[in-house]
Amino acid sequence: MKNKRLYKHYLLSLADIGIAALITYILYGITKKIVILSYNNVTNEGKLSIWDIWAYLRYILFRENTKIFLGIIVFAISYFLITYRKNKNLAAIIDETEIMANGDLDRLITINSSGDFENLVTNINSISKQLKEITIEERKAQQTKSDLITNVSHDLRTPLTSIIGYLEIIDSDKYKDELKLRYYANIAYEKAKGLNLLINDLFELTKMQNNTINLEKEEINLVELLGQVVAYFEYQFKNAKMQSRTRFSEDKLIVDADSGKLVRAFENLLTNAIKYGKDGLYVDVVTKLEDNMALVQVINYGQAISPIDLPYIFDRFYRVEKSRNSKIGGSGLGLAITKNIIELHGGTIIAYSDNEKTIFEVKLPLI
Repeated sequence: MKNKRLYKHYLLSLADIGIAALITYILYGITKKIVILSYNNVTNEGKLSIWDIWAYLRYILFRENTKIFLGIIVFAISYFLITYRKNKNLAAIIDETEIMANGDLDRLITINSSGDFENLVTNINSISKQLKEITIEERKAQQTKSDLITNVSHDLRTPLTSIIGYLEIIDSDKYKDELKLRYYANIAYEKAKGLNLLINDLFELTKMQNNTINLEKEEINLVELLGQVVAYFEYQFKNAKMQSRTRFSEDKLIVDADSGKLVRAFENLLTNAIKYGKDGLYVDVVTKLEDNMALVQVINYGQAISPIDLPYIFDRFYRVEKSRNSKIGGSGLGLAITKNIIELHGGTIIAYSDNEKTIFEVKLPLI
């Protein structure tokens, strides 16, 4: 395929050059003959007859010095040698782009060339690479969408089924006494609250990811804000039989942020530390200044997060418990919301975990 295209392109180029050279040569010969005839007064009443032109054409085509024809042959060979690499590269580019067009986005064009051909190859490879990345992202987005629908359906159906079940018992008077009635009503109420939490979290996360949420930013002392959040959680720590420990730096960590959203993010981190770190008894909150960024660490000493789960803990609805049971509580969106809040403020959040401790580390730009 490549050689056929190369030879075809080559023959067409040679034909164009040959025709152009021949026409040029004939025109030159006719002009030369006209001049000769004019000087020798061989024209008929000052006009050149058609027979004179025909006779000269036969002369220059069959009797002229063979050097001229040899010159044309040399010219054609020189042209062939000079343009061979160019035509070969062009044929290679066309073949490679055909393969790419058939769906092989891992294909990259490699030719030994420079100038315009090199720029063309670079641009085509760049387009192919971007198209591949877009295709991968679209596939991921489609998979995420499918997973989201599955997870939302599961997390909505489970509490809704319980609510309907207990309300059906109450509606059909199948309870034994008022104590059982209150018990069933309380379960339905708690399930409804959990369902409401899930819907609100999902709605808020969707707004964040679609960039339709407004941040009411102001200058905030991050150390003071964290101190208030930890103090607010003392009751939860006490109920979980845990203790909070703070190690705040003396630096004034002033950030431009929405205080309500940041409080939500750090509350989610502390809630997560209490849920999954009970075995460790302590939750540490650390602040420091690092590379002109405010660094906050929330550390618990419970069971480690496995390396398999760690890359996915900020995904929507991802829970370390593979059974996706909801005994621990929550909507499964807390860490995803936290990540989006931090990123909306121009920051980053990452997690580390080993057999000793689990660290959630937040970095926010200072003013």
